[in-house]
Amino acid sequence: MHLDLTDLRLFRHVAEAGSITAGGARAGLALASASARLRAMEAQAGVALLLRGRRGVSLTPAGEALLHHARLVGQQVERMRGELGEYARGLQGHVRLLANTAATVEFLPEPLARFLAAHPQVEIALEERTSTAIAAAVAEGRAELGIAADHADLAGLEALPFRTDRLVLVAAPDHPLAGRGGVRLEEALGWPFIGLGAGSALQRHLAGHAARASGRLRLRLQAPGPEAACRMAALGAGLALVPEAAARRAGAAAPLALIPLAEAWAERRLLLLHRRGAALPAHAARLLVHLAG
Repeated sequence: MHLDLTDLRLFRHVAEAGSITAGGARAGLALASASARLRAMEAQAGVALLLRGRRGVSLTPAGEALLHHARLVGQQVERMRGELGEYARGLQGHVRLLANTAATVEFLPEPLARFLAAHPQVEIALEERTSTAIAAAVAEGRAELGIAADHADLAGLEALPFRTDRLVLVAAPDHPLAGRGGVRLEEALGWPFIGLGAGSALQRHLAGHAARASGRLRLRLQAPGPEAACRMAALGAGLALVPEAAARRAGAAAPLALIPLAEAWAERRLLLLHRRGAALPAHAARLLVHLAG
């Protein structure tokens, strides 16, 4: 087979996204170009690499084997870039960083901005995921770094302290729950909610806890972010369940009630993760030190 780095990078992105359209976009290729490259790869291999369906694509056993090698090649290329970058300025380095909603929205913007300003040759692919998915992806080598809550499975990972995150309920000042010293999620489920977008990792996380409490979050609307949800909750549209930092920031602009969530899982230690025993590319290692500091 004669595959170039673009082919392998495209295949890796398509496999991780479960979609030719999304994977092609991540690789910087139009759908027609991405599809043509994938068909050419299958023709060279003499075997199907992808199972195509109406809801996306999945890997055949041959595709799984190719994905393994594509990841290894990608990691070697990033190590080469990092080492050569010590000698040749301007060589691009790429780091894939996965983070949960709280880290993405509340804690990462300023540290990442400072790192990018100091390292103009590095690009960071920041993607929001649930903590469980983040830990699995980093352990499997699908991302160099991750930031996840401490409830995730940390097998095969090194974990460094990053931040502490607390989830709280937000309501209008005259809401019946306002002023309570703590409210269980099961009790709050009796009220309508303003949720976060369908792609929000935090929203999926909360839906899981609601299901374990034998209920569901009755969403009146899904807001584009935690602060927007807080502003709507403050005006009586429903309850919001968001990181405390976002709630306090929204509370500085409008009156609202901040209600502690009386659940052990509401307070989460966020951890900075990388794969145990794996040598990070130089630029990923520098980002790790920067975030840990």
